[in-house]
Amino acid sequence: MKRLLALFGFYLLSQAAQAGPQINIGVVYDYLDGDKSTYLKRVFNGGDSTAFVKVNILEIVYDADGKAREIPLASQADASARDGLMASPARLIVPANGMQGTRLLYMGERDKERYFRVRFVPVVPEKEDEFAVSTEEREDYKKGLSAGVNVLAGYGTVFFVRPKETRFDSVIDNGTANYQIRNNGNTVVVIDEFKDCSVKSEQECQPTTKHHILAGRTFQFDKQPGREYRFNLVEGTQTKSLRVAGK
Repeated sequence: MKRLLALFGFYLLSQAAQAGPQINIGVVYDYLDGDKSTYLKRVFNGGDSTAFVKVNILEIVYDADGKAREIPLASQADASARDGLMASPARLIVPANGMQGTRLLYMGERDKERYFRVRFVPVVPEKEDEFAVSTEEREDYKKGLSAGVNVLAGYGTVFFVRPKETRFDSVIDNGTANYQIRNNGNTVVVIDEFKDCSVKSEQECQPTTKHHILAGRTFQFDKQPGREYRFNLVEGTQTKSLRVAGK
C-alpha cells in the first residue's frame, strides 16, 4: 500500500513538473544566406499555459587557436550604427499549444562570416521585462505556476551569417589511412548525418553525428578496417551523399 501511495505521489509530482509552458524552437542550427538580411524563427509552446520568452543574443568569436568565446553585442541607440544580429520582437508571448515568431535581423558588413548564439529563455514576467501584460495578469500567472513544480527550460541555437559574396570550395583528400575535407571557401560547410558502420551489419553503427567545417578548417577521420563511413556534404543549398570505405 505504501509503495502504491509512493508511486501515485511520484506520478502527481511528474504531472506537476510537466505543467506550464514547454517551448520548442525546432532546429538548433540556422543559416542566413548571403543574399538575405532577415530570418524568421518560430517558437512553439506545447504546454498548457502561456510562455513568456526573452530572446538573448551573443556573438561567438574564435581565437587564433580556434577556441570559441561568447561576447555580448554592443548596445547602441542609433539603429543605423548597429553591427550584429538583433531580434524583433525580443519578447514573445506564446499561447498554450500555439506559436509565435521573431525576425532575426542582421545589420553590418558582410565581408566575412559571423556566428551568434541565440537563446530563447522562458521567464516569469516581471515589470522590468517589458512584456505587454498588466500587474494583475502577472500575478495571476505566478499563482498558476506556483500550483506545481515547474521547470522553465530555455533553448539556444547557433546562427551562421554567411558573407554577401558566398564561396564554397571543399577539397577532399581520400587517403589510404584517413579521409579529410578542407574548407577553402569563405563560409561554413556541414557534414550531416555522419555514420560510422560495420560493413557486415547495419546494426553495428556509432551514433549519427553532425559537424560544421568553418572556413579555413579541416574535418578528418581515420579509416578503420571493416568499417564504412556515410554522410552528406552540405554546401548551402547543394547536398552530396558520400560513402567511404575503410582501409
